[in-house]
Amino acid sequence: MTDTTTNTLTYRDAGVDIDAGNEMVRRIKPHVRSTARRGADGEIGGFGGLFDLKAAGFTDPVLVAANDGVGTKLRIAIETGIHDTIGIDLVAMCVNDLVVQGAEPLFFLDYFATGKLDPAEGEAIVKGIADGCRQAGCALIGGETAEMPGLYAEKDYDLAGFAVGAAERDRLLPAADIETGDVILGLASSGPHSNGYSLIRRIVQLSGLSYDAPAPFDATRTLGQALIEPTRIYVKPLLEVFAQSRGIKALAHITGGGFTENIPRVLPETLRADIDLPAVPVPPVFGWLAKVGGVAEPEMLRTFNCGIGMIVVVSEAEAAVVSALLQSAGESVVPLGRVLRRDADAVTFNGSLALA
Repeated sequence: MTDTTTNTLTYRDAGVDIDAGNEMVRRIKPHVRSTARRGADGEIGGFGGLFDLKAAGFTDPVLVAANDGVGTKLRIAIETGIHDTIGIDLVAMCVNDLVVQGAEPLFFLDYFATGKLDPAEGEAIVKGIADGCRQAGCALIGGETAEMPGLYAEKDYDLAGFAVGAAERDRLLPAADIETGDVILGLASSGPHSNGYSLIRRIVQLSGLSYDAPAPFDATRTLGQALIEPTRIYVKPLLEVFAQSRGIKALAHITGGGFTENIPRVLPETLRADIDLPAVPVPPVFGWLAKVGGVAEPEMLRTFNCGIGMIVVVSEAEAAVVSALLQSAGESVVPLGRVLRRDADAVTFNGSLALA
C-alpha cells in the first residue's frame, strides 16, 4: 500500500512568524507618524517611501546620501536589554555625516534583521529610531524588518540605516576658501558615541565588571547604562548656524578613526589641523578606558572621539559669532586649534589629553 501521508509545514514552523511582523508594524506606526515633516507625511505601509523636495522648500538642491550601522555597540544593547536608545545611534551616525556636507537630513530608512522577532523589542528599537529622526528633523519614511532564523541567533539583531538630505548647490561643504589661520572649534560629544566598541567590550572583559555593576566613572549609572549612552545628533544646531551665517567653512564628524583620520577628510592637501589637546573636554569614561585597557594616547586619538564629536572650521573673523550661535543652540563649544600649512602630517597635536 502506498503511504499518502504528507507533512504540512508553515513559515512559522521554519522560524518566521508573519503575524509577529504584522504586530510590530502595528506597534511602530505611531512612532513613525511622529517624524512627519514638510515633504513627508510620516506614513508607512506602501512599497516605497515618498518625499516631495518642492514641498520642503528647496529651489536648486543637491541630494546627499549616507548609510551606516551601529557596530558592536549592539552587543551591549542585546546583553543589557536596553533597546530603546540604540536607534538614536543608528540615525546619528547617518545624519551627522549628512550635515557635514552642509545638507539638511530629509528622510531616513532602516533595516532591522533578527533571529526571532519580538514585537515589543522591535517597537523599542524603532521608537529609538523615531526619536533620532525627530532630533534630526527628518522623516522616517520606510524600512525593512527581516526575521532570519539560522543566520542570527534568537536574541541577536543587526541594524543598518540610510539617510538622504539636500543642500542648496551654493551651500555645500567643505568650502573652497579654507586657509591658514582659520580657527578650529570642537563640539562636545556625549561619550564614545558608536565607535571603538570592540575595544570597549574587550576592556570591560579585562576589568572583570558586569554591565549591571556601578560604572567606575559615573556613580549614578550602571556600566551598561553609561556605555549605551546614545550618540549626540548635531544637526539642528548646525542648521540654525547655516540659516544665520555663512561662517562655517568645513565640518568633520569624529567617528571611527578619531581625530587623525576624520579631520583630514575636509581639509585641502596643503593644509593641516593643529590641535591643542589640553583644550579637549575629556569625559571620565575615556580616562577609565585608557587606564584599564592600557591604551596609549595616540591609539585613543585614532580610535575614539575623546570628547569631541564634531569639528567646525571657521575664519578667525567669524569664530566668535559662530561659537555664540552654537552655544545658544545648546552646544558646548571649545576652541581647539588652527589650520596651518602642511609639512608632513595632516593633523598635529600640542600637549596631552586630560585622561587622568
